[in-house]
Amino acid sequence: MNKFLTLFSLALLTVLPVKGEDSDSLSVCLQKGDSCMQQYNTFEALKYYQRAYELGKAVAGKQAKDTLKLPIEDLDKLPQEEADKIIDRLIAGAVKSATVPYYISAKLADCYYKRSNYFQCSELLKNTPEDSLSHESFRQLAYSYKKQDDTGSFIYWASQLVNRYPMDGEMVAGLTLAFTQTEQPQNGIACAEQYCKVDTANIEVNRALADAYFIDRQFPKATKIYERLLEQGDSTFNTLYSAGMCYTKTDSLERAYQCLKPALWLSKMQHYGAAYRLGVVCVDTKRYDEGLNYLALAIELMKPDTTVMRAITLSQGEGYYLTKKYPEAVEAWKQHLSYYPASLATYYNIANTLAYLIKDEEQAEGYYRQFLDRARQEPKPTQQLVDMMLQAEEIVKYYDNKKNKQNKRLVK
Repeated sequence: MNKFLTLFSLALLTVLPVKGEDSDSLSVCLQKGDSCMQQYNTFEALKYYQRAYELGKAVAGKQAKDTLKLPIEDLDKLPQEEADKIIDRLIAGAVKSATVPYYISAKLADCYYKRSNYFQCSELLKNTPEDSLSHESFRQLAYSYKKQDDTGSFIYWASQLVNRYPMDGEMVAGLTLAFTQTEQPQNGIACAEQYCKVDTANIEVNRALADAYFIDRQFPKATKIYERLLEQGDSTFNTLYSAGMCYTKTDSLERAYQCLKPALWLSKMQHYGAAYRLGVVCVDTKRYDEGLNYLALAIELMKPDTTVMRAITLSQGEGYYLTKKYPEAVEAWKQHLSYYPASLATYYNIANTLAYLIKDEEQAEGYYRQFLDRARQEPKPTQQLVDMMLQAEEIVKYYDNKKNKQNKRLVK
């Protein structure tokens, strides 16, 4: 039995902190980390907190081993090699299950959060017992998942937080919006309505509740909340636009007009939806000239960005061509010409693809001629363009000769 006691003692020694890494140095690391955080120096603070976390893990592991009870009598009956493996597994399990005190992990998580390392923040806090989480840590955990676009986890942790802190209006609003965005507006409504039993003046909660009502097609209720927001002085684009949309659903077209017009102006006349909806409302209220102007603006705003579409259609043509999808390449290049009609190379590429790969001589001739018409207008053609023109002229000449021969046969 003594050999196993000796073995266990040696195993404990391998994980004890080295000299200078005791609770005092842990305290020093935390103090230095706190000092850096007060200076908004998260870079240096992170180093100290990470070191404190490692020291805390070592201390927790030592404490776990100190309380570990091994079945010495049973091990004494086993061969030494087998007993060694059992001891190693027990010690490893104790170390792995040891948890760093919350006050240490919370500081490290806070530092990660302020550095936008939301993954590491959530990994630290999600393994902390919920009863130990402070309000701030709870918020950081929930928002870390939101920042990672993990809406399901955000909803879970935000719900846990709201259960504990039901008057956290910011979190109630965020949770309500998350429910609405995941097609659960009824849950969002229930969440916000519970808060509004106490406080009806929170603008952020009211916005979220109004949107949830709207998505749930409860337009009269949504209208009341939007009116409340307008009375509170909330004249942002989103509120005006949403209110206007809601009024159109309840046939309150004059009110819709009064909301949509300033909303469009707030967007600097750049919001397609506002222009379109306002145009329809104007026509329906017999403001015909005004409505037609807004509808014309909506059509203009719908048009894609010419510069972007040039690049997209050109790349599409090249991609189709290189993968031997020649008809698709020609169609993409034709679209490219609609955005960039001065592209001589595109006319030439279309003509060559039609002539040699698709064998459509009639279309090919047309594009060769369009290429030549434009290329001949270049005041200083490059040598490459000159060579392309010579080749195109030869092909057009070939087509002309071929047509002449066919015509002579028909005459005979």
